[in-house]
Amino acid sequence: MVGSSALLYGNARAGTAITPHRKARTTDSRFFSRLFDLPSFAEPTDEVTNALRQLGAHGGLMDAADPLHLPPEDLITEPEHSENNPDNPSHTAGTTFFGQFMDHDMTFDETSELGKPTDPETSPNTRTPSFDLDSMYGRGPSGDPQYYNPLDPITFRIESGGRFEDLPRDDRMVAIIPDGRNDENIMISGLHVAMCLFHNRVVEWIRLRRPGAGDEEVFAEARKQVTWHYQWLILHEFLPLFVGQPMVDDVLSNGRQFFRPDRPVIPVEFQAAAYRFGHSMVRPSYLANDDHDPDNPFFGFIFEPTNSPGQDPEDLRGSARAPRRFIGWQTFFDFDDGGVRPNKRIDTKISTPLFRLPLLTIPPQEPPISLMERNLLRHLTWEVPSGQAIAETMDAPELPPSQLQDLTQFRVGFERHTPLFFYILREAEFFADGLHLGPVGGRIVAEVIIGLLETDPDSYLSQDPSWRPELPSRNPGEYTMTDLLRFAGVHPRR
Repeated sequence: MVGSSALLYGNARAGTAITPHRKARTTDSRFFSRLFDLPSFAEPTDEVTNALRQLGAHGGLMDAADPLHLPPEDLITEPEHSENNPDNPSHTAGTTFFGQFMDHDMTFDETSELGKPTDPETSPNTRTPSFDLDSMYGRGPSGDPQYYNPLDPITFRIESGGRFEDLPRDDRMVAIIPDGRNDENIMISGLHVAMCLFHNRVVEWIRLRRPGAGDEEVFAEARKQVTWHYQWLILHEFLPLFVGQPMVDDVLSNGRQFFRPDRPVIPVEFQAAAYRFGHSMVRPSYLANDDHDPDNPFFGFIFEPTNSPGQDPEDLRGSARAPRRFIGWQTFFDFDDGGVRPNKRIDTKISTPLFRLPLLTIPPQEPPISLMERNLLRHLTWEVPSGQAIAETMDAPELPPSQLQDLTQFRVGFERHTPLFFYILREAEFFADGLHLGPVGGRIVAEVIIGLLETDPDSYLSQDPSWRPELPSRNPGEYTMTDLLRFAGVHPRR
């Protein structure tokens, strides 16, 4: 146990003198920024660093203690084996991975060091901070031809792992895509493929409607249509699942109170803490599909550290190819066939496989291998304010001290000055029963996502706020993720 001598910055509510950060002035989209002019939740002492690592350690307070010695299907079909991963009846299992896809589209920090204080204004974001699908399109057919079909260069290159589609890969099974994170697991790689196929189908759709159009015109219109339909899903389907419809309505109606840049930029409170809530929604195991062999469905743990990589691992990691390694989307989104599985609720109990990641999933492939340790150490990297300080600044309901007493065991004051990531997960559990984010996390996520759409001059909210999806849908006037997957040709029971 660490000692109590590790001093944390206080906050105004506690009456302790504080030394605030230099106020962030940049809105340079190439770099990260700050949302709040507040002090860090803690000084980067050895005691605090060790406490963060203990909080995020395998077997620690945040570990759901899933029985990984059981077959992966047992944790799905027998809920008593996964009691720390309660179902979220308002989400389907695919919500997690659409959120991951969004993350990889808007932010990537490749330079900062875990636990070492870093100025976000000098730290490059290597993705464009917009929902523009640069993680899929790269620099386009002329700038990045390796991602495109040489026989039809305005469509994406798609390969096959057997009966169904796969990402293009080199001879080492490395995916040939703009952002390798979209091959971390087969759910995210499958979603990347589905979005590429969606683009290819939209190209066909436009060519039928504009028979005389040249390739450059068709590609530009296809990219616009794909991106705007994707943005529509973000705003109308997934953001309400993340934060609750009332929060979305409030931000759209009354404006953003705290995130007010003049151009798209990613604040570190969002990047390092608030948007990482999706890690809490990950289940230890999933049914990838039952289409390859209905008598032997492919269940797998999200990651299995003891499972050696190869052509066809038993877990659901990426960077592999085999006939069964594809996604049956009926498990992940609701196609009205009874096959969809619910998501996990948002809380402070995280599925055990995320505490023992395969090294290949960790840039730059070095420890710690616990994703929760990595998340928490980023609070020191970016000097993120405490959850309590942000709640006070927002004039939001604050978690009662009784909800944070389990943090006293670390003896560094986390119960009073709580790392934002932990605070946001706990407030979702306390204020929203884990169905969506609470008042602090929900507002940060809602304001940043809506702000990125509103400040992007090419988004549909900027160019044509009255626009509505034009592609086919099951229900007139609505457009959902299942409509996109059906149009892409990856819907179940093909």
